[in-house]
Amino acid sequence: MFISKHKKSCRVLCWVLFAVYVVVLVYFLFFSERMGRMDLDRTYHYNLIPFREIRRFLIYREQIGLTAAFLNLAGNILIFTPFGFLVPAMVRRLRGIFRVVLLGFELSLAVECVQLVTMTGSFDVDDLFLNTIGSVIGVLLYKGIQHKRDVTADRRRRENG
Repeated sequence: MFISKHKKSCRVLCWVLFAVYVVVLVYFLFFSERMGRMDLDRTYHYNLIPFREIRRFLIYREQIGLTAAFLNLAGNILIFTPFGFLVPAMVRRLRGIFRVVLLGFELSLAVECVQLVTMTGSFDVDDLFLNTIGSVIGVLLYKGIQHKRDVTADRRRRENG
């Protein structure tokens, strides 16, 4: 009885965290003034060449600034890591790595397409790659924690049984 209540509480917590995550994601990607999204004089840029922006941020990191390079590269990975972690925690049939990574890619593609159509932010094929890596990291973290939990539970059962 305790275990099922615990699992239900964890699942509800994950749904709440996911809702907060989506709100923060939408704000950050589409409405954040700090990221220069509201500059009316800005010309719209997009990148369709794989690894062009990643390479530019790595080669010119000192001119661009280490903070800007880090925020672009690591930020695009980190922003999708919670997605990869929370989705399998919320939905049992979405616990396979391939499914979660595919969903992460699809969400990233949807975000990039909305940015392209609304001319908010910039469509960047490199962001698709980095966001998908974030989903991979998130689902691998989830799988690692689940594995450790299962090993610990098996050990306890053997010791008590």
